[in-house]
Amino acid sequence: MSARALLISLFRYKAWADEGLIAGLARLEDESPNDEYYTAVSILNHAHVVDRIFVANLQRVRHAYTNTGTAEAPKLDDLSRAITETDQWYIAYVERLGETELTEAIEFLFTDGTPGRMSREEMLGHVVTHAGYHRGEVGRILTQLTTSSPRDTFTGYLHEVEPARRALPGERHTTLPPEPVR
Repeated sequence: MSARALLISLFRYKAWADEGLIAGLARLEDESPNDEYYTAVSILNHAHVVDRIFVANLQRVRHAYTNTGTAEAPKLDDLSRAITETDQWYIAYVERLGETELTEAIEFLFTDGTPGRMSREEMLGHVVTHAGYHRGEVGRILTQLTTSSPRDTFTGYLHEVEPARRALPGERHTTLPPEPVR
């Protein structure tokens, strides 16, 4: 699998996981939002702001962010729409890139004004891993408040969108493999 193909899959997974997490937060919002709920939305907003910063960096344009968050977190509906739009931008962006473009280094400024340089594939890898880290934080909050959180694993995503992965042709792996000989 090429880096480009993997990145496309990872960004589709990110969109799937973001959607599930937002649905979990929406259920919590409907019940009775508390301080932890607002903390979770603020964390998700931070991850989104970083996604937007890297949209600008990847396009070699300046962004207006001086911080990786906002003074106040947006309403969940607004944040949900913005995240969905940004996730779709990333998927379309990676689908358009050639392998050579992925390795091209881009210079940019961090929000504190210090210079940085990363390849496109490094930036895209950062966006995916950064978002996953913060979805994990929000998932932990949801688990504390509701005793469960949405599924958020790459394997879970792959097996949901490609059910044929669950079984090899002509085989069903329903038993554990034999113990290794020692």
